[in-house]
Amino acid sequence: MSPEIYVFLTVAIIAEVVATSALKLSDGFTRPWPLLFTFVGYAISFWFLSLTIRVMPMGIVYAIWSGVGIVFITAVGWLWFGQRLDMPAMVGLSLIVAGVFVVNVFSRTIAH
Repeated sequence: MSPEIYVFLTVAIIAEVVATSALKLSDGFTRPWPLLFTFVGYAISFWFLSLTIRVMPMGIVYAIWSGVGIVFITAVGWLWFGQRLDMPAMVGLSLIVAGVFVVNVFSRTIAH
């Protein structure tokens, strides 16, 4: 599998995190610039996600995209929006990271 597939997946994840952050800033779709970033970010994310799904199994791509996206958006919420996590939330996020790691390192499904 070519390394560019992982670049596509990374772009999809980053665009989704930007779009979700802008969604928070759009204040219920009442602020136009964050709303524009939301739509454009999700469009870019889904386009690059569709390029990745051409090569990698759909379920694996979605698991990586959503799992890594959840962790990154949680970090953005913590760093920029002051949202704090309790211990169960941190344990749950750690399990998501562990799951993405297991899929990428140990699964042969990703190679098909």
